[in-house]
Amino acid sequence: MSETENKPTLGRKPLGLKKSVEAGEVKQTFSHGRTNKVVVEVKRRKLLGKAQPVEAAPEKPEQEKPAPAPEVKAPPAAKKAAAAPKETRQEIQARLLREAEEARLTSLENASKREVAARQKAVENERQRADDNRKADVEAEATATTDTEAADAVKPAAKAKAGASDPAAPEDAPAVAAQRETTAPRKFTPVAKPEPKRPDAGAKRPDSSSSKKSERSRGDRNDRRQSGKLTVTRALNEDEGARARSLAALKRAREKERRAQFAGKQKPRVKHARDVIVPEAITVAELAKRMGEKGADLVKALFNLDMMVTITETIDADTAELLVEEFGHRIERVSESDIDLDTSVDVDPEETLKERPPVVTIMGHVDHGKTSLLDALRGTDVVKGEAGGITQHIGAYQVTTKDKNKLTFLDTPGHEAFTQMRMRGANVTDIVILVVAADDGIMPQTIEAIKHTKAAGVPMIVAINKCDKDDANAQRVRERLLEHEIVVEEMSGEVQNVEVSAKTGKGIDELIEKIMLQAELLELKANPDRNADATVIEAKLDKGKGPLATVLVNRGTLRRGDIFVVGTESSRVRALHDDKGKQIKEAGPSTPVEVLGLGGVPNAGDQLTVVENEQRAREVAEYRQEQATEKRTAPAPANLETMFTALAEKAHVIEFPLVIKADVQGSIEAINTALNNLSNDDIKVRILQSGVGAITESDVALASATGAPILGFNVRPNAKARELISRNKTRMMYYDVIYQLTEEIAKEMAGELGPEKIEHVVGRAEVKEVFRSGKKDKAAGLLVTEGTIRKGLFARLTREDVIVSATTIASLRRFKDDVDEVRSGLECGVVLEDTNDIKPGDSLEVFEIEERERVL
Repeated sequence: MSETENKPTLGRKPLGLKKSVEAGEVKQTFSHGRTNKVVVEVKRRKLLGKAQPVEAAPEKPEQEKPAPAPEVKAPPAAKKAAAAPKETRQEIQARLLREAEEARLTSLENASKREVAARQKAVENERQRADDNRKADVEAEATATTDTEAADAVKPAAKAKAGASDPAAPEDAPAVAAQRETTAPRKFTPVAKPEPKRPDAGAKRPDSSSSKKSERSRGDRNDRRQSGKLTVTRALNEDEGARARSLAALKRAREKERRAQFAGKQKPRVKHARDVIVPEAITVAELAKRMGEKGADLVKALFNLDMMVTITETIDADTAELLVEEFGHRIERVSESDIDLDTSVDVDPEETLKERPPVVTIMGHVDHGKTSLLDALRGTDVVKGEAGGITQHIGAYQVTTKDKNKLTFLDTPGHEAFTQMRMRGANVTDIVILVVAADDGIMPQTIEAIKHTKAAGVPMIVAINKCDKDDANAQRVRERLLEHEIVVEEMSGEVQNVEVSAKTGKGIDELIEKIMLQAELLELKANPDRNADATVIEAKLDKGKGPLATVLVNRGTLRRGDIFVVGTESSRVRALHDDKGKQIKEAGPSTPVEVLGLGGVPNAGDQLTVVENEQRAREVAEYRQEQATEKRTAPAPANLETMFTALAEKAHVIEFPLVIKADVQGSIEAINTALNNLSNDDIKVRILQSGVGAITESDVALASATGAPILGFNVRPNAKARELISRNKTRMMYYDVIYQLTEEIAKEMAGELGPEKIEHVVGRAEVKEVFRSGKKDKAAGLLVTEGTIRKGLFARLTREDVIVSATTIASLRRFKDDVDEVRSGLECGVVLEDTNDIKPGDSLEVFEIEERERVL
C-alpha cells in the first residue's frame, strides 16, 4: 500500500482519478475534563524551488588533515530550520508541544526552588528574631529588681545586644512599631502563613536533599493541577498561562474591606414610634407598611400568638392592635365609615366667607314659558333647539346684568316625569322663580313645584308669564295660589310676584331687581380659598369627550388639575367649560361648569369633592363602590308573606323587558321612573339595562338574547351596533320627547296583555226539573227569574252559591219549539254543553263577554 492509502480521508471517498484529501485529527479540550476529536484537512507546504545538491569535497590525504576542532553545537533555531523541510506538520506540532512542555516544567522547577528557598529563609529569620526577643525579655525581668541606675545601665546594653543580634531591625524600632499601629490597613493585605510545625530537638532531621525533592515534586503536581490542561495556544504563549483574579472576587474583597472600615462607625438604628391608623380589617402587608416594619417580623409575631397567617391575609382590628402595641407604636382605630368624606362637619370660619352670586331655579308646569323667560334674561334662543318645544334636561347658565352683577340660573323641565330633576333644582338653589301662565293658571306640576320649594325651605318669587295674551288673568292666578298657602304682596303677603312677558320683554328688569333684592336679604356668602365642593346637576357620555358632568360649585374654587371624588368615581379635572362652551382655568362659588376627565358617568345629584391626593380619592371611591355593591346585592328581608307574594307574582305577572339608552343621566332617571309607574298587577316593566351614551354592541347583544326592544332617547347606535342590529333583527325604538315614549310603551304593554274582557250578566234562572235528552245528555227545566235567557251565551251553573260548571247554552226550547230567547217569568228547557251534573234547585246564570281595548 502507498502512504496515501493509510491516511484518513474527509467524508466519502470521491469517485475519480484524483488523489484523495489527506486528513488529520486535532484533540480539543474543554472545561470539566471534556474533550473532542475533530478531523481536519492536512495540506503540505509547496516548495518554490528545488534544493541544490551539495557535492562532496575530495578527501585530503591523512597527512594533510588538520587537527580536529572542538565540536560546536548548532543552535536549536538552526536545527529547526534545517529539519523543517524534512518534517511533516504533525511532527512539527508534536515537537513544539514537547519543547513547550519541557520549557514549562523547567520554569516551574526553578520557581519552586526559589519559593522553597525564600520560605526557609523567612522561617529561619523569624525563629532567630523570636529567640532574640525572648532572651531580651528574660534579661529585662531579671534586672527589674535592682535599683534604677543599674536598670538604666542594663537597658541600653540589652537594646544594643538586640540590635546586634538582629541586624535587619532598625535602631528606632519602637517608633516604627507605633507608626505601624497608627497607619491605615493596606488594601488586600495578605494573610501570613501559619508557622510550620517544628520537629522535636531529639528527633533526627531528614535529609535536606530528599526533603527538597519531595517539596519540589509536590509543588510541581499542585502547579500542574491548577494550571489546567495544556493547549497549543498556552504552549506557544507562556505569558497567558497565568490565572487572573476575577472581577467578582475583586468586588467582594473591596466590599469586605469597606464593611470592615465602617463597622465601628455605624450607629445603632433608632426606632421611632408611629401613629398607626387601623381600620376594622387590614392585611398584614398593609399593617407592616403603616408601621414601618418588616412583614416577616409581623408574621413571626402572629405565629407566636398561635395564628398561622400569611402576609397577604386579613386580620381584624383587635389583632392589629396587639401587634402595634407589641412593636411599640401608637394605634388609632377608625371605622369603615370614617373613610368616606363628610362635608357637613367641615364648616368654614366666618372671616373666610365672601359674597357669591345667587343661584336661581326656574320651576313650573310644562309649556308655561320657563325656558322662554330664561332666554329673555340671557338674550339667547334655547327654545328653538328643544325637541317638541319642551325642556327635557336641566340646564345651568350664568347671566351678567347691566349692573355687572352675576346671576346663576337653573332651568328645570316641567313634564311630570322629571320630578327628581325639579327636586334637585330646589335643593341646590337659593331662590325659586315659580313661573305660572296667566292664561292657564295653576296646574299639577305647578303644585308639585310649590311642594318642592316648601320642602327645600327657600324663598319664592312668582312670575306670572304670558301677560301679553288677551285671555290672560293675573288676578285669578294670585287667588288660586291662596289655595296652596302662597300669599303674594298685593294680597298682604310676603311672596313677591311680577307680571312678565317673555315674548315682549315686559317686566324682565323688575324681575331681576326683585331677585337681587332677595339675594341681598339672604346675605349669600362662601369661602373661595379652599378645595371645591360641587353638586352634579347633569351628567352624560359624549362620543368624543367621554363622560361629562355639569356641576354647580357650592364653595371653594374648582381648578384644572384638581383630584376629586364624585359618587363612586375618582379622577382628575382635565378641562373646564362654562355655559357658553368656552374653556376656563377655574370656577368659583355659584359657578356652573362642565367638567371633563371623569372615569365614569356619575348620577345626577352626586357630590363632587376635591381631595388632597390620588390615594385618598381611590380609597374613598373603592369604599363607595363596596357600599353600592352591598346595597345592590343585599337580599330583601324574607318572611312567609313576602315569599308567597313573590311566588304569586312570578306565576301571574307578565314581564315586559326593555333596554334603555339616553343622552344624559337625568333623562335615564326620568324614563325609568315613568316606565315603572306604568306597571300594574298584570304586567310589569323589567329594565334589563339602562345607561348613558350611544347604543353599543353589548346593548344589542343583550336585547337579542332576551327578545327585548331597545329604547333610544336622543341617541343612535354606532356603526358596529347597526351591523349587529341588521343581522339579529333587533327591534329599535327611537324617541326625542318623553311623553311620546311613555305613550308608545303603554300601548305595547297593553297589547302584550291583550284586550280587556268585561262580563255582563244577561239573565238568571232556577232549575225546577231535570229530564233526559237523548242517550247521553240531560235537559233542565228552568224558570227565568231575572233578565232573559238566550241561546249560545255563556252560562254558569251554581249549587248553593258554588260554581259547579262553566259552559254554554247549546239548545233552548219553550214547549217543543226551538227559540232564541226566553224572558223573565217564563219557563223553558235548556241543554248545556259538556256537563250533565244538573240537579233540581241549581241556579243558572247567563252572561256575555265584551272585549275592550286595554288602557294602562
